[in-house]
Amino acid sequence: MSYDINDFNMDFFSLKGKNAIVTGGNSGLGQTFALALAKAGANIFCFAAVDDDGATKELIEGCGVKYEFMLGDIREHDLCVAAADKCAEIFGSIDILVNCAGICLIDDVLDFGREQWDPMIDINLTGAFDLSHEVARYMIPQKSGRIINICSLFSFLGGLGSPAYAAMKAGLMGFTKAYADELGKYGITVNGIAPGYFQTAMTAGTGSGNEEDEKYITIKNHIPMDRWGQRQDLMGAVVFLASHAAQYVNGHILTVDGGYLVR
Repeated sequence: MSYDINDFNMDFFSLKGKNAIVTGGNSGLGQTFALALAKAGANIFCFAAVDDDGATKELIEGCGVKYEFMLGDIREHDLCVAAADKCAEIFGSIDILVNCAGICLIDDVLDFGREQWDPMIDINLTGAFDLSHEVARYMIPQKSGRIINICSLFSFLGGLGSPAYAAMKAGLMGFTKAYADELGKYGITVNGIAPGYFQTAMTAGTGSGNEEDEKYITIKNHIPMDRWGQRQDLMGAVVFLASHAAQYVNGHILTVDGGYLVR
């Protein structure tokens, strides 16, 4: 389908009437992505392993959209099938998937074994594949869809203390590109967002946010914008990639890192 440049307008960024699954969407950056999509008009189906007692529901419904929550472990294949089916049944379609569920276990190299490696790969990488595979069953027939994988700076870098995290995030970047190649012909785009350093529970061990914290300051000094990211810095990126405005962006990893990788 071709478009004239005069057809472009701000409605291209609207997600009104779209339906999104966000894994891990009721905590950390997952909640940020869910809220951003809701503010742009999308209904949110949250699939997460932790129940937040309705806190995210209140935030999302405050945007005037619908919210559904499903508690479950993304490592269980049957639950990934159920999440896709339930979203489609309740909302009528699956237009957007944001794969954000993840854990990060850290230990010294000789103490970091299979007991740390296996759950990280299973949740962060295999879980993203499993759910992407399931939503593709719905997106291919409708000839449209957006899959957004939450990658990391460590898709490009190594990382002390967690070889599984670096391996998994690099793998997620590769999976993004592979599925972009597979699904593009169906009008489905598959992209990634690679956040830099943001203050979340997952990064608490990296830097407390205290200006006297050595780790925090070392990282801050490496960022050209001279600050860690704030959650709202990610909101525009996910809305753009989920929107009609990004219809020809496919297989791209969008870094939102204040310039960390350029230095």
